[in-house]
Amino acid sequence: MSHDEATVRELLELSQRLLESIASADWETYRLLCDESLSAFEPESSGHLVEGLDFHRFYFGLGAGQGPVNTTIVSPHVRVMGDVAVVSYVRLTQRCNAEGNPLVSRCEETRIWQRSEGQWRHVHFHRSVTR
Repeated sequence: MSHDEATVRELLELSQRLLESIASADWETYRLLCDESLSAFEPESSGHLVEGLDFHRFYFGLGAGQGPVNTTIVSPHVRVMGDVAVVSYVRLTQRCNAEGNPLVSRCEETRIWQRSEGQWRHVHFHRSVTR
């Protein structure tokens, strides 16, 4: 495996770990993976750029919800540019509704990672939900 392949694998593993921390409302893991200055465009911000972790902490405080959840990264694309990387993919989330019937939701995400002092930190993302 080349250095580039190892970096791509590491970034995909970090992205998966980030998504799992979101699904399980694991604030500590999310906080450790993200830079304090994290910025984002996402449906919950109603078209506004949000900066910092406080906006996201609110949702973690609501808890993980009930029942099992599975998050899958589909069609990932990783571009590494020195100490910055862009990771884009479709995110599929499987869970059950109140009646126990399985549901799948989908969104498109682009996540920016920056390496500092040998560690990758999540610094920006853009998430779009397909309806």
